[in-house]
Amino acid sequence: MSKISSEAHPLVVKLDGGALLPRMILGNKGYGIAAMRKQGMPVPPAFCITTEVCARFFADPGRCLDDIWDDVRAAMGWLAVETSRTFGRGPRPLLVSVRSGAAQSMPGMMDTVLDLGINDAVEHALAASGSAEFARDTRERFTAMYRRIVLGGDETVELPADPWAQLRGAIEAVFASWNSPRAMSYRAHHALDDDAGTAVIVQAMVFGNLSRASGTGVLFSRNPITGANEPFGEWLANGQGEDVVSGTVDVQPIAALRTEQPGVYEQLMTAAWSLERAGADVQDIEFTVEEGRLWLLQTRTAKRSAQAAVRLALQLRREGLVDDAEALRRVTPAHIETLIAPALQPETRLAATLLAKGLPACPGVVSGKAYADVDDAVDAAEEGEDVILVRAATNPDDVQGMLAARGIVTETGGATSHAAVVSREIGRPAVVGCGAGVVAALAGKMITVDGYEGEVREGILERTAWSETDSPDLAELAEIARTVSPIRAHARGDHPALADTSPAAVAAALAAGHTDVISPHPLITMLIALRLNEDRKGLANV
Repeated sequence: MSKISSEAHPLVVKLDGGALLPRMILGNKGYGIAAMRKQGMPVPPAFCITTEVCARFFADPGRCLDDIWDDVRAAMGWLAVETSRTFGRGPRPLLVSVRSGAAQSMPGMMDTVLDLGINDAVEHALAASGSAEFARDTRERFTAMYRRIVLGGDETVELPADPWAQLRGAIEAVFASWNSPRAMSYRAHHALDDDAGTAVIVQAMVFGNLSRASGTGVLFSRNPITGANEPFGEWLANGQGEDVVSGTVDVQPIAALRTEQPGVYEQLMTAAWSLERAGADVQDIEFTVEEGRLWLLQTRTAKRSAQAAVRLALQLRREGLVDDAEALRRVTPAHIETLIAPALQPETRLAATLLAKGLPACPGVVSGKAYADVDDAVDAAEEGEDVILVRAATNPDDVQGMLAARGIVTETGGATSHAAVVSREIGRPAVVGCGAGVVAALAGKMITVDGYEGEVREGILERTAWSETDSPDLAELAEIARTVSPIRAHARGDHPALADTSPAAVAAALAAGHTDVISPHPLITMLIALRLNEDRKGLANV
């Protein structure tokens, strides 16, 4: 037991599927790993340094880690027993990943170190048990990541050869990334709690770079871009997870795994179906295949575009996984505003010069001036300019530029790359994987990004507005809302009229006791009313 243990539970927790602590304690990643282990799924063993340690770390980093270090060493011993491997030496070395795990998912915002525990002796052992090429590749990956994440890119500092020193440095770096500028900007944008903190997850490595029968990928149980009820994801043979997320390596659709290893593919689909049913929501699953064996690394609720949010809420309701109220909770007023935002008519789109084409990562249409430099993009946006961020690939340090931009374009990366995942999370239309040279070709130009078609067109193109009634999905959702919302909103009729759909106007209507109103955007009005009503009930129960 740690010197700073909680009365209720230790601060270093084995994620063995036993007592399932709350998500706020284990973080999203830890909670997902524990839940999968509880179901008997193939998950590499892992332990969690809980979110409760984070605030204590910032108060006194050295003392905090000293106080839990005996428990960390004991948990590493458990990983060694579980894997029949040894940390820091051969003949079967144990390497680990050290990853962040906030309770409120912040994809791509905090730090990760993979392949930790390698030194000269371990590299030789890996070469003997695998191959010299695998051992060298693994060490090069670790060296580059550790130097960038833990040593801040300082080329003059020597990496520690002691695996325990490596582990402590990585844990410190992951905790410290909670207060990195990118993480703080992300939380400010989403109004997330700065005090919630992150957990740190230490997990035994499995190796997608071990052989041609190995690889890594990301699977969504349904399409997070369009909302189609079909598996969606990407697969990279002979690689590691950071290759896929970074967007710097060419990947294949998940169907390629079905062709290469049909048995593994079917096992993955079965797991995805089970996890979706258990979570009553679409899952984002990271996985590795090591020499033909499937390992699930994490699962979490999938981030989705506005279009997908509506379609998936309706699908899950029809399937009985969620009720009417929960379906409406999963769609926000911002989702509806995005869907009824002006879009391109086909004749307008086709008349404009096509400058680039790639994968449609997040639907929507936006126009502005293309900026390749993040700082320049932020400065221009602060001066009121409509900005499109164009990058070879985005990384976590680009998040302030992504938040400032109206749209995002990249040269490389797939639909599960950093640019794609974050663009869906922050609601920025995005086109990724447009090919080399696109940044130079677009920088400084006035362009229109079409996240529906995966195109970048020249100029500021005229768009046509939509209404809620133009979409059958929105019309269906509005009918459901009228059975649940404390206010039934209509486009026309003999009822009091709202001047706008602001929360203040809706709150005034609720206070006045109106049950039916006329609104320029009925569905948005009802979604706001539902949220205001839930907030009021929550306060009443405090």
